[in-house]
Amino acid sequence: MIAVGNIESLPVRSDLVGLKPYGAPHLNVPVQLNVNENAYPLPDVVVDSMRTAVDDHFAGLNRYPDREFTALREHLVTYLNGVNERAGDTVELDPSMIWAANGSNEVLSHIVQAFGGPGRTVLGFTPSYSMHPLITTGTGAEWQHVERKDDFTLDADTVAAEVARANPDIVFLCTPNNPTGTSIGLDVIEAAYDNCSGIVIVDEAYAEFSRPAKSSAMTLLEGRPRLVVSRTMSKAFACAGLRLGYAIAAPELIDVLRLVRLPYHLSEITQVLACTALEHAEVLLGNVDRLIDSRNRMSAHLAEAGFTVHDSDSNFVLFGNIASPADLWQKLLDRGVIIRDIGIANHARVNAGTEEETEAFLSAIDEILAESPDVLLERPQTPTPSSAAPTKGTP
Repeated sequence: MIAVGNIESLPVRSDLVGLKPYGAPHLNVPVQLNVNENAYPLPDVVVDSMRTAVDDHFAGLNRYPDREFTALREHLVTYLNGVNERAGDTVELDPSMIWAANGSNEVLSHIVQAFGGPGRTVLGFTPSYSMHPLITTGTGAEWQHVERKDDFTLDADTVAAEVARANPDIVFLCTPNNPTGTSIGLDVIEAAYDNCSGIVIVDEAYAEFSRPAKSSAMTLLEGRPRLVVSRTMSKAFACAGLRLGYAIAAPELIDVLRLVRLPYHLSEITQVLACTALEHAEVLLGNVDRLIDSRNRMSAHLAEAGFTVHDSDSNFVLFGNIASPADLWQKLLDRGVIIRDIGIANHARVNAGTEEETEAFLSAIDEILAESPDVLLERPQTPTPSSAAPTKGTP
């Protein structure tokens, strides 16, 4: 991480003093399971198509790109129609309802720039994605948060009450939630929308990893002009390095985002590569089920080893009952595996890897527990013969 230095000596905004920039350690280790990337590289057929597509555009780089990213919008509508159909839903989408930017972070930044700012408030339910408050305070808006339940879930009644109490200008809802992996129901989103007059952002960055496929908040867009759904190509599409995020909302909300975007914010190359990736969506998403298998294998193994494991609809697992997350992080790093200490007491997060990476992580966990059983905050109790055997009539 780049050192911030003594910023107090600069005329920096007072609300930025003391904040830490976003970022996980970027270390060159054999097994990198800390930033929720898709562990599988792009298939050769996609790489070849991307190379051919870009070759056709090099000669035109003296011209600015299409600032309305028209072709990309059309490709995203086609893809999203398939997403909704697989979930058993029909949503009327149009290119005018699509926004795209350099990763979902820039999409969220555009929304908060347009509807947040000084004198306005933004509400989130934590723990959640750590960029939400950073994006908020970066615009001069006030960040407010409500803690989730002990199991990190949210229900409609709680959200309705908290949103009505705060009456925020913007509400952030993340599903599946990062870093917990938990999902929320559509009723929770409706409760947030119905109890405020502000913008409701539903961050669905990991939605493709939900199995079975859950209905997207896109199904709620009709008649809700203050609702916006954010997604990304960084995770399921294995295009983190491409930097392409997008949002779906009413055309009038999309129109407002044009007021805050920088000119020609999406390069010609980004648009071409994103369109090519979307043309190969079926191939790129072919590894999603393999990552889900790895996620489920990690969850089962960690639970059996004595950790508490939270249900996940994403490509990562949050697990607890860790005496010192920093100590476990270091022990794994010493064995060539990096995970994420996300700042939740006695918890850590690991993202699903390839079959080989998953095996390396689980083997390292077993080795660490064999050498240092005190890694666990509480040792699992060994069942007595009477408690281990099922009682008569137990299925």
